[in-house]
Amino acid sequence: MSEYENVGNVTDFDDNVGRAVPVDGRMVAVFRKGDQWYAIDDLCPHMGASLAEGHVENETVTCPWHAWRFCIKDGTWEDNPRTKVDCFDIKVEDGAVWVREKSAAE
Repeated sequence: MSEYENVGNVTDFDDNVGRAVPVDGRMVAVFRKGDQWYAIDDLCPHMGASLAEGHVENETVTCPWHAWRFCIKDGTWEDNPRTKVDCFDIKVEDGAVWVREKSAAE
């Protein structure tokens, strides 16, 4: 399993707004919802738009290009749950935000 990577400070992330960050060579969309944090693959599988740039409502982010909707908690495409984007482990320690790729067993 990869190590956690620091992607910024808590103050770098706005509530209900995604932010794309590099993690282990790929872009990850990080979302802050109050005290809850989520991280999913930043690229929409449809045409590659940045999900971090999408509109966030409740636990759903809407792709800014073609309105595909993904659950920020588990990466599931809301219109077809068989399709998902990858999720990442995320933690906050001492005001720093850390993200790592999940292991294949999870």
